[in-house]
Amino acid sequence: MRPGPAPLADAVTSTAGRRGAEGTPSGVPSPAPTGRHARTRPRPGALRAAAGLAPFAVYLLIFLAAPTVIAVATGFTTADGTPTMANITALADPVIIATFTNSLWLSALTAVLGALIGAAVCLSLLALPEDGAVRRSVDAASGVLAQFGGVMLAFAFIATIGIQGLITVGLRDGFGIDIFADGTWIYELPGLILPYLYFQVPLMVITFMPALGALRQTWVEAVLTLGGTTGVFWRRVALPVLAPSFLASTLLLFANAFSSYATAAALSSQGSAIVPLQIRAALTSETVLGRENLAGALALGMLAVMAVVMSLYALMQRRASRWQ
Repeated sequence: MRPGPAPLADAVTSTAGRRGAEGTPSGVPSPAPTGRHARTRPRPGALRAAAGLAPFAVYLLIFLAAPTVIAVATGFTTADGTPTMANITALADPVIIATFTNSLWLSALTAVLGALIGAAVCLSLLALPEDGAVRRSVDAASGVLAQFGGVMLAFAFIATIGIQGLITVGLRDGFGIDIFADGTWIYELPGLILPYLYFQVPLMVITFMPALGALRQTWVEAVLTLGGTTGVFWRRVALPVLAPSFLASTLLLFANAFSSYATAAALSSQGSAIVPLQIRAALTSETVLGRENLAGALALGMLAVMAVVMSLYALMQRRASRWQ
């Protein structure tokens, strides 16, 4: 007797039952609904991250965003709130132009010198073990000295190389060398170069050392295997890889110097050679009144310069991140 189709029917019935229960054959779950029927639930980790970021966002809003808006707004108004362009046109004054030129010159010079000296320090540290005492000491000192500025730094330089400073008196009495024979340069614009380098070099060490640490030993071995030398490695491999990081660090040093105020204010208390000091003079001058809103225009000019610098910094950082 020929067997009936019962086994095949049972198989079809079983498959259909699985499809109805699980959505697909073989027990594979059906895909989640999409479109308006989909339900998105916030992840607990994202909520915790947002809650942790909230205090910092409030801090930025109060101490960065709000002052920026106020500075921009006051640059386009008079003391009584009347809209005007007089503050903006005042930026074309020769004195203001000279002030911006001084700030740009000082920032560029200290940024380039600080970058070169800091890069040399980083290269010398590269041969030392990361967990060694010297490497850890330099890293710790760089972190502290990069933030050492203001009145303390100004006092340190005045006590060391001021008119009656320790080194000044020692050179004059012991060797007959007067470092102030041509004037008291330490209290003028050239006198800001050494104090600025004091915190620019450690900042370069902090920012550029990770880029040097990203160089791989296998790259050196590959160059040597192909018949190259160490000089070829630095010229053909290391320099192209490190160039974006070096330029980014230099731009960061420029921005750091361009926005510095406290050290210059302590050393040059009677002058307004750079833009931050010119802003102080506009806000506190007792001889020329009614210039408070000019400070907003000066701040707007600084914001424009910083926007360009930080845009270039972000571009260099994106290029450098490919090798880190």
